[in-house]
This record gives sequence, C-alpha cells and structure tokens, in this order.
Amino acid sequence: MSVFFVPALSAEDWKPLLAEPHKHWKTGYSAKSLAYCWHSANRNFPHSVLKVFKSSGNNTFQNIKMLMAFPEYKTFLPPVGGRPSQSDIFILARSDGRLVSIVVEGKALEGFGDTVNEWLANKSSGKITRLDYLLNLLSLKSVDFGPCKYQLLHRTASAVIEADKFNATVALVLIHSFGDDPQAFSDYKQFLTLFSVNNVTENSIVYGKKVGRIDLFFSWVKGERKYLEA
Repeated sequence: MSVFFVPALSAEDWKPLLAEPHKHWKTGYSAKSLAYCWHSANRNFPHSVLKVFKSSGNNTFQNIKMLMAFPEYKTFLPPVGGRPSQSDIFILARSDGRLVSIVVEGKALEGFGDTVNEWLANKSSGKITRLDYLLNLLSLKSVDFGPCKYQLLHRTASAVIEADKFNATVALVLIHSFGDDPQAFSDYKQFLTLFSVNNVTENSIVYGKKVGRIDLFFSWVKGERKYLEA
C-alpha cells in the first residue's frame, strides 16, 4: 500500500478502494451504507457514533476529535507477502492530548466469516505464523480463541498496530451495524469474552485490556437504517 493518499470527494469515491467493488458495493450492504453515512458526517463522526461516545462516561471519547480518516485501510501482518487486514475505515483522532487509533468495521447483511478454527482448517506455515503473531500481540495464547471469529481477531490487532505506529495510547475497535443481525452481535460478545468482558450491550463502549502502553476498547454502534437505502 502506498503512503500517499488522495481525498474522497463523495461517498462513491470509496467504491474503487474495495477489494471486490462489483461484489461488495450494493445497496443494503455495509460497504455502501458505511460510506454514505460517514461521508455525510462532514469531517466528523456520524451522529450515531457521537451519541455513543457522549454517553460513554469516558472522557477520552466524550472529548474526541477526528483528525484523519482512511477508507479501506490496509494494515500489514506477518508473514511478509500475506494478505493484509483491510479495515473499512481507519481513523486517527485526538482527545485530551492523547492520540486515538480507531478501526471501523461495518456490518449489514454480512457476518464475521470463519472462526479461527475454521480458518485454520487448511493449515499452512503462513497461517500458523500469523496466528502466533496475533495471539502474542494481544496476549491471548492462554484463552480458548478457536471458536471466536478470525476477522475480529485480526481487526483488533490492526487497531493496536496502528496505535503503536502513530504513538497513540488508545485503540478502539468500532463495529458500526446498520442491520439487525443477532448472530453477528452474539459473535461480537463471544469474542469479548477473550478479554474477560461480559454483559456487553449495543451502543456502548467497553474496556478490553492494556496492550503494552495502549488502552484497548471495543464498541458496537447501531447505525441509522436509512443508510441501508443509500
């Protein structure tokens, strides 16, 4: 991925950045819904996200300001040459003198894909190298990670990696859901048990753990359904 970025002048400018635009850029799907929602926020967080931030009771998120946002942002993971983790949006924000790394994962009709065990079904040296790296990074080797969703695992790692890259001390994994998908929310809750987080609710922010010097948080936000018709 180049280190040079060009501005998106409209939500439609997000389409070519997708891995498979012809497949994922459809009305009612998360990629298009997310693009229209976030682009219409006019260089700020969408209303549904700001509402959760303001009600979180956490000063870091109550006072947060967006600095930069990058659609379809790729975070490279080992092994070299392997497929990167592609976040729907990566955001660098600031709050009370602290930098905040945010990865956004949009959801509508799509789930989180394979579990870690399913992803490992056809083992390769590359997959073993990557999984070992992710588990070490997040200090999760001692927990039962197999039934959890692999996408959530590498997306969480991306938030921490980008926080470290930009010298941020806060990382947030934000799931922005535009549809009613109880299974996806159940998968999200199951994943958070890896961090000993229970009693998870929608439209909330929860603390995961400290990864080195980085405070890791998670949030599930229900987006405005009108963007499903974008």
